[in-house]
Amino acid sequence: MSTTEEFRLRFNILGPIEGWSNGTRLRLGGVIQERVLATLLLEPGKVLPVSRLVEAAWDEEPPTTAPHQVRKAVADLRRRIPGGAEVLLTDGPGYRVAHEQCEIDVAEFGLLIRKAKITASEGRTAEAAEILRSALALWRGPVLSGSGGPVIEAASTSIEERRLTAAEQLFELHLALGESAELVVELRELVQQHPLRESLRGQLMIALYRSGRQAEALDEYGKVRELLAEELGIDPGPNLTKLYEGILRESPELAGPEPAAAPVVAVALPAEPPSTLPYDLADFTGRDRELAEILRGAEAGGEQGPQIVAIDGMGGCGKTSLAVRAAHRLAPEYPDGQLHIDLRGYTPGDQPVTAGIALDSLLRAVGVPGNLIPDDVPARTALWRSTLVGKRLLILFDNAADAAAIRPLLPVSPGSLVMVTSRARLVDLDGARWISIGVMPPEDSAMLVAETLGAQRVAAEPEAAAEIARLCGHLPLALRIATARLRNRPRWTLQYLAERLRDETRRLDELSSGARSVSATLRLSYQSLDEECRNAFSTLALHPGSDMDIHAAGALLGSGARDAEDLLEMLLDVHLVQQPEIGLYTFHDLVRSFAHSLLVESPEDSVAVERLLGYYLTATEVACDLLYSGRRRRSTGIEPSKAELPDLGTPETARKWFLREQSSLLAAVTLAERRGHDRYVVCLARNLVFQLNDLGLLEEFGELSRVAVAAAGRLQDLALLGVSLSNLGVACWKLGRLAEGLEAARESRDVAVRLGDLHTQAHSESILGQFNSLLGDFSAALGHMETAIAHERDLDMPRAEAESLTMLSTLYEQWGRYEEARDAARRSAELSRQLGQHEGLPGAITDLAFAHVGLGAYEEADRCLAEARTLYGDAGNEVNLALTLALSADVEHRLGMAPRDPDQAELALDMMRTNPSPLRRAKVENIVGRLRRRQGDVAAALSLHTHAHKLASTLSYRIEQAYALAGMADALGDTPEAARYRAEAEELFDGMGVPPDHRRS
Repeated sequence: MSTTEEFRLRFNILGPIEGWSNGTRLRLGGVIQERVLATLLLEPGKVLPVSRLVEAAWDEEPPTTAPHQVRKAVADLRRRIPGGAEVLLTDGPGYRVAHEQCEIDVAEFGLLIRKAKITASEGRTAEAAEILRSALALWRGPVLSGSGGPVIEAASTSIEERRLTAAEQLFELHLALGESAELVVELRELVQQHPLRESLRGQLMIALYRSGRQAEALDEYGKVRELLAEELGIDPGPNLTKLYEGILRESPELAGPEPAAAPVVAVALPAEPPSTLPYDLADFTGRDRELAEILRGAEAGGEQGPQIVAIDGMGGCGKTSLAVRAAHRLAPEYPDGQLHIDLRGYTPGDQPVTAGIALDSLLRAVGVPGNLIPDDVPARTALWRSTLVGKRLLILFDNAADAAAIRPLLPVSPGSLVMVTSRARLVDLDGARWISIGVMPPEDSAMLVAETLGAQRVAAEPEAAAEIARLCGHLPLALRIATARLRNRPRWTLQYLAERLRDETRRLDELSSGARSVSATLRLSYQSLDEECRNAFSTLALHPGSDMDIHAAGALLGSGARDAEDLLEMLLDVHLVQQPEIGLYTFHDLVRSFAHSLLVESPEDSVAVERLLGYYLTATEVACDLLYSGRRRRSTGIEPSKAELPDLGTPETARKWFLREQSSLLAAVTLAERRGHDRYVVCLARNLVFQLNDLGLLEEFGELSRVAVAAAGRLQDLALLGVSLSNLGVACWKLGRLAEGLEAARESRDVAVRLGDLHTQAHSESILGQFNSLLGDFSAALGHMETAIAHERDLDMPRAEAESLTMLSTLYEQWGRYEEARDAARRSAELSRQLGQHEGLPGAITDLAFAHVGLGAYEEADRCLAEARTLYGDAGNEVNLALTLALSADVEHRLGMAPRDPDQAELALDMMRTNPSPLRRAKVENIVGRLRRRQGDVAAALSLHTHAHKLASTLSYRIEQAYALAGMADALGDTPEAARYRAEAEELFDGMGVPPDHRRS
């Protein structure tokens, strides 16, 4: 038995090389194997010496072992190809492909070109055009996608020229058939790819002119004339110039023939109206909004032609099921028939259905006998359209690949409804009402799971059912596969399947059942892309965040932002990415898993990740310089990124960008840590902690600082370690983790002293002062803070000095030294204003208000607090804003003012209930507790002080512990318990040196 009887072999080299055996893709090996095979396939039947194959396999000087490697590659290919020994033959000094044993796309291309030429010479113009279009449809790109080396590149250039010539011949035939407007889009695409090719430009000019677009036709001539002058220093050729002059004077010779009238045979529809719709799913669930929109679209029928409703969405989102449900609902409105045809635009292992075959099926469905169906597509289209005149049919074109597949099938008379489903939005299908569908809402997902699995089984494990729906990304196909697996495995619990789905590396394997597979569905969308889009798709999956903007995408792809946006928009068109808002793109969870499955660790991916990290580091450096004026620039040891940055020209735009990118930036640090880029970890973390601190995201601040300390330790970079430890100290102070923070601050200071790094030493001294202040050792705290401020002044660090002065003001206020607290806060505010009112200003003004309250200057305090509230605005740091609001309520009550609506004190408490800063919460609760006692609400006061005492005692926050005890005593009145609390408070106050007449009341 011969190879062709055992195996149906096919090789495609017009694009990425492919080998197929009985519908299964072959693994052909590495670059050498692919280049050797491609070279042999380019000249089937011809013996090519080993020296020729060596020349083709290596771009530059081949190694001395090259002949041996070529022979090994041939042997390897023979093993990989079924019946390979009969396909790749040794012949004398070389090898040849036995072309009779396999199909080769490039050979088929040549045969079709020759057949079209003969057919056209016999006057069968429409048939010749159809053959040429079939030939051009074989083209998927340059041989080996343009990566085949000089020998293959030379052959590829020759084939490309043949393709362009065939395309020109095809357009010439269509123009001869009287077509014009419908050619413009394709001609423009080719002209953009080959702008200096005058013959194509001329055909575009003719098509535009015959479509009544004379000005555009003349403009095309102007474009090519300018381009030729710039690029080559020549004028357009005589043929194009003559055409231009003819268009100018509207020469009758350019009018072209009228479209040939197709022979139309009057055919009556069968007595029983045809209905080929698929069955409507009994368990169809949800999609009420989309279904209503389709029904409304169908009602708004056009007067000039059919109504077209087109549904697009990602693979597996239920487009066909929805369209079929709508078609069955609408069927009574279309009594002459309801037709369905699967155009197989995205069907595994199948080629899309051609217009000719689709029309044949449609004509037969409406009762046209086979012997009356014309051979050529234009005649079939004419017969189809004439048969539908005066009729009301519903026609569902399912699974369309592109608008070109639909146009010849469209009726022209009003009355019929055309429904189209496609993964891509076919934007050039004029007159269509588009309805895009995404994944199901969670409530619809829950209904589908209950409907397909049974309400009783779902009710037994509702949380697991909800998790399965979430892990399936609310994609209908995934949900149906998951529930089918559960139905077929009655011993499986929902929780067990949920546990299996949690493993992202195996999730797509779990969502496969029989012929249905989420992965296979997504792969078809992926394979429909050109090579550039496929490469971009897998590279973009390296982005660690939930969404990305065009600048991050450009950094990953190594392109400009607009070029990245074009690629993202192409992926959006086929629903492989989603767009939550303008300028942002995201992967559906299952699409991301699929994209990750395509990734194979490669140097190119590592370079892409480093480009992204470099972009984020450079962008955050720029943003921090704008937002945190006075921040010291430190050497990162990393070259600035050359990627295009977003608009970060003002503090406002920088702040918006930082907020929007925050989750992606945190994910980028994790990515850098996972891939061993410790320097990026430390430097990115340093920039991010400014933002996290500013927003009061203290848990994230602390965790990121720990990650940075570990990375700096691995780098053994003492300078970066000192900075990272210093930041960790700040985070621990704000989180109330005093022991960890003290250790970090001391280690940071010691590292800074060893390095002679006065900047980091100053920062560490300031933090040590704050920790001692919290622990109630005010004298030690004062020493650290004075040292820090002295260093900061000597080093001209106004931002750092302003921050240290606020801490000093707080220390003095706690100590009862209100004049000194006032002076320190004023100096801090003054420095902040000089820096352009950076984020520390409202905190400094609030500290000033505390000092004024201690001095009894309540009106001054009120003015300060009003300014601080204005500076915080609606998006202020809640940790600090809560303190300002609590003190505002306290001061306004002292001034005899009525409480605001809403109550500022209650707002402050609400903010602190969800905030991770126990230090600040204890202080706020003590302030509000004293206020409630003065207002007569003793029970609320006691509750607040009791909780504040619990927090402060746990943290060893001595001053607030003392104030909480004093508040509890005041709330309890003259009782033994109150006396005990008062004694404990006095002991603490005395230990800290706070005089009785200089305490908060």
